[in-house]
Amino acid sequence: MIQISALPAFTDNYIWLLQDPSTQRCAVVDPGDAAPVLAWLKQNPEWALSDILITHHHHDHVGGVEHLKRVTDAKVYGPANEKIPARDVALNDNDRISVLGWDFDIYTVPGHTLGHIAFYHLGVLFCGDTLFAAGCGRLFEGTPAQMHTSLERLAALPADTLVYCTHEYTQSNLKFAQAVEPDNADIAQRVEIVRQLRERGEITLPSNLALEKRTNPFLRTSETSVKQKADERSGRDNRSGAEVFASLRAWKDKF
Repeated sequence: MIQISALPAFTDNYIWLLQDPSTQRCAVVDPGDAAPVLAWLKQNPEWALSDILITHHHHDHVGGVEHLKRVTDAKVYGPANEKIPARDVALNDNDRISVLGWDFDIYTVPGHTLGHIAFYHLGVLFCGDTLFAAGCGRLFEGTPAQMHTSLERLAALPADTLVYCTHEYTQSNLKFAQAVEPDNADIAQRVEIVRQLRERGEITLPSNLALEKRTNPFLRTSETSVKQKADERSGRDNRSGAEVFASLRAWKDKF
């Protein structure tokens, strides 16, 4: 059984570490910094890094790739439509790869960047900076309509899917979620749980899609209360889910 844990990097990034105890091979997702991975490998010399999975080209996700490739000769997987350092395998929509014995389906999820991809294996989603716990990534390259479509695609996965995003943004995202839906009891409950976790210095991830659908405003654009707040903030009638999303994202950018 593959074990998944987080290697903290920078101020709020997580590099996801996947371990296969049966082979003592491991993989990492979005190593923006090589140092945490190399430190773990030094502490666990019996393990070999065999694979590196990349969701998009931003430096805090790829900054450690070339160094890790030189040291370990791990195979590097990344989106075909972005410039990924040391990439061995270019991935397109609906591709399938096998890593540590797990088959991952590849989804293109443009929005945060145009070539952004996500990796999905039964009940496990590595989604980079597309879907966050209680939020979503900024639109650096894509359009609101693209990001809304990408989020809907991820939201259609099974409700018990674990969401492994790459930033510890949950607490700040929930402040915005409460501003959008101040009467949402699920959000209020999650705020308290996350507050306690962070006070203890604990990670708030992974999330799961069922929880996101109850507490993440960017997955709740069809809810009347969310649309009403988006209309109020934008001063117009947002007629589609994509328009509601665009209004929410513009508000969040200045929140």
